[in-house]
Amino acid sequence: MASWAISSGYGGFRPLPAAFRRSGSGLRYPVGITPLRSVSGGDGLPGSFRPVGLGRLSGWALGVSAPARVLTLNEEAANGEPRDEGAGKAEAFDPGMPPPFGLTEIRAAIPKHCWVKDPWRSMSYVVRDVVVVLGLAVAAARLDNWIMWPLYWVAQGTMFWALFVLGHDCGHGSFSNNPKLNSFVGHLLHSSILVPYHGWRISHRTHHQSHGHVEKDESWHPLSEKVYKSLDTLSRVLRFTMPFPLLAFPLYLFARSPGKSGTHFHPSSGLFLPSEKKDVITSTACWIAMLGLLVGLTCFISPIKMLKLYGIPYVFFVMWLDFVTYLHHHGHEDKLPWYRSKEWSYLRGGLTTLDRDYGWFNNIHHDIGTHVIHHLFPQIPHYHLVEATEAAKPVLGKYYREPKKSGPLPLHLFRVLARSLNNDRFVPDTGDVVYYQTDDRSCSS
Repeated sequence: MASWAISSGYGGFRPLPAAFRRSGSGLRYPVGITPLRSVSGGDGLPGSFRPVGLGRLSGWALGVSAPARVLTLNEEAANGEPRDEGAGKAEAFDPGMPPPFGLTEIRAAIPKHCWVKDPWRSMSYVVRDVVVVLGLAVAAARLDNWIMWPLYWVAQGTMFWALFVLGHDCGHGSFSNNPKLNSFVGHLLHSSILVPYHGWRISHRTHHQSHGHVEKDESWHPLSEKVYKSLDTLSRVLRFTMPFPLLAFPLYLFARSPGKSGTHFHPSSGLFLPSEKKDVITSTACWIAMLGLLVGLTCFISPIKMLKLYGIPYVFFVMWLDFVTYLHHHGHEDKLPWYRSKEWSYLRGGLTTLDRDYGWFNNIHHDIGTHVIHHLFPQIPHYHLVEATEAAKPVLGKYYREPKKSGPLPLHLFRVLARSLNNDRFVPDTGDVVYYQTDDRSCSS
């Protein structure tokens, strides 16, 4: 099956370390900080990461998904970090080359107030979305009109997706500086739409820590040619034929993706560290409680009415989630690189992500389309992402790919999705900078 699918610093800023060193795996870490330990599943692939030897923060604290500081250009040169010496010359732009800037320069360009988390403002979005969800459900139940039901399904499914985005912010710590508040709200929002909060938060943290890495990424990572050719016909159809890729998220929660093992519900899954078992048990218990509530309501109001009020909107929510997360990592007109080994870095991986314009939906789903800066700095609250992106564009240059402007409805993105599913099938088994290739048996778009 397909790959589907956080963490960030919260609290005040702390003094930054003086330099970074490179570990044997090719990843860069601050001097004095022990590298992140990989916890592999049964297949030997990484499940999640945690700093070794560092005590956990208070019970609900999250890990850090981005380095606190990166090398300056001079420091990178002194430490042997490759640089694009051709920057500024009149030549074709190569997105796979290391950028002539670092996270430090991008961070410095973003206004200081963009990093400030306002819990009251964050809660106002929660209240707004919950009121809309309840209002839509009450109106639909009272009208009970088959002309209105399809409109309700689309609207309510979109609002479920909005709730997910706010819970996602809780998992990153961008909701507030209070880990307990983040966890409480995150459980409330994610459990209501049948997402195990901590289980998903931990796997999504792995995605942010390894974005753009062929083997280690967790969200829609590419299949190697060998794995792709080993898939049976049914698996290929489910992964690459519409509408099946847009229904993948629940299956990912239970079984992850080809080449990886584990589940988001079991505390002994290779996704989690032993110290995270309590969190996973808590989230799974909340998920089971929500499922029990839905069963009870089904018995009370009838299965058909429950299907119309909750079941079908849930399907639309899943489609939104898979649609958005896929397009943030695929489908650009120009091929985008994926990395292995020493060619990968946190910055280079993050720069392979894409912003998207969703028209009327940008505000409804909390500007999740401003994805590049979110990937590099997930601790920035969603309500500052647009401003932070505009401030960072001069630094990013051609490494930022301006999204195509959408009409009120982002219908153009369905064509992008179809083309990408048809053409972006696998990456070569070898090579440290690789690009998607097309199966000769698939039709060209």
